Amino acid sequence: VVARFADVTEGSLEAGAAPTVTATEAPRRAPSGDSALAKYATDLTQRARDGKIDPVVGRDPEIRQIVDILMRRRQNNPILTGEAGVGKTAVVEGFALRIAKGDVPPPLQGVSVRMLDVVLMQAGASVKGEFEKRLKAVIDEVQSSEAPVILFIDEAHTLIGAGGAAGTGDAANLLKPALARGELRTIAATTWAEYKQHIEKDPALTRRFQVIKIDEPSESVAILMLRGVAGVLEQHHKVQILDEAIDAAVALSHRYIPARQLPDKAVSLLDTACARVAVSQHATPAEVEDIMRRRQALEVERGIIGREAAIGIEVAERQARVEAGLAETERTLAAAQQRWEREKALVAEILELRARLRGDGVPLDAVEGQEAATETESVEVP
Repeated sequence: VVARFADVTEGSLEAGAAPTVTATEAPRRAPSGDSALAKYATDLTQRARDGKIDPVVGRDPEIRQIVDILMRRRQNNPILTGEAGVGKTAVVEGFALRIAKGDVPPPLQGVSVRMLDVVLMQAGASVKGEFEKRLKAVIDEVQSSEAPVILFIDEAHTLIGAGGAAGTGDAANLLKPALARGELRTIAATTWAEYKQHIEKDPALTRRFQVIKIDEPSESVAILMLRGVAGVLEQHHKVQILDEAIDAAVALSHRYIPARQLPDKAVSLLDTACARVAVSQHATPAEVEDIMRRRQALEVERGIIGREAAIGIEVAERQARVEAGLAETERTLAAAQQRWEREKALVAEILELRARLRGDGVPLDAVEGQEAATETESVEVP
């Protein structure tokens, strides 16, 4: 009844007569489907429970730092800084995986890690004050949620450093009081350059966060990280990844892609290689396609020659050249198709033998360690 009275009298003098509930008196509740938190944030903990987050390997020290900072009484808001591609978001996903497994201290068990979508919050907030209204609604729901919520702000400089943009001037000022009182636990992530440019210039905001530096992993650690995600890539592409492919992806990406960081560039390279192998098992080889296109071009030319011959144009020499080219192309195409069929049969035989060796019905990941020992050959990367 109170809510209906407030809706009817909104904007009128009678609006003040409706009883209100203060923020401190508001009951703690779970975010509903139409709530601001459900609309503008993704539940990473639930995604981890659903198996929708890739395994995170090699970032145990950084995850332990996050746990240590969150367990503090004051200044318990970690901010991850590092170059793009070193795995800042993956570290937070690894923390969410630990919560889902229960591998965290008791105060953090049952916590929900929500990743805030800053771009979605800013979309359509052209009217001054609209962005602050959305952010305030998210903060209020975090504070009143039944289950404790930790807010993860990726690319935090887009939220905190938007002071000059219309409608986002008070974003940092909305965060500061909640962070200072300890009512809002936040994990932020940004690059080191953006941190120095936007966040470090605000001493009050800097005091609320504890910096965790995420460095680019070494090649040996990057290999461990890729081994962690290899199973996911195998299931997606329906291919088998040998350990030598992982070693080569890390070594070659580190040497020839200096503008990007490990492990991101190695994962991207391995993913592309898996995609090409998967496509090559079903698509027509490029060599065969080139020969077929060449045959098609010669057939078109033969048709043109036929029409010209019908109206009395001398085409004997051209016709002989085209016919000879078509005959040679047909022979080349037949040889290429035979080689392709032999290779497909060989691949099918190899897959059948591997399935027979590992045992019918045994998943690939169940014998991953055995195959790595028996099938991997040492390859020297130049």
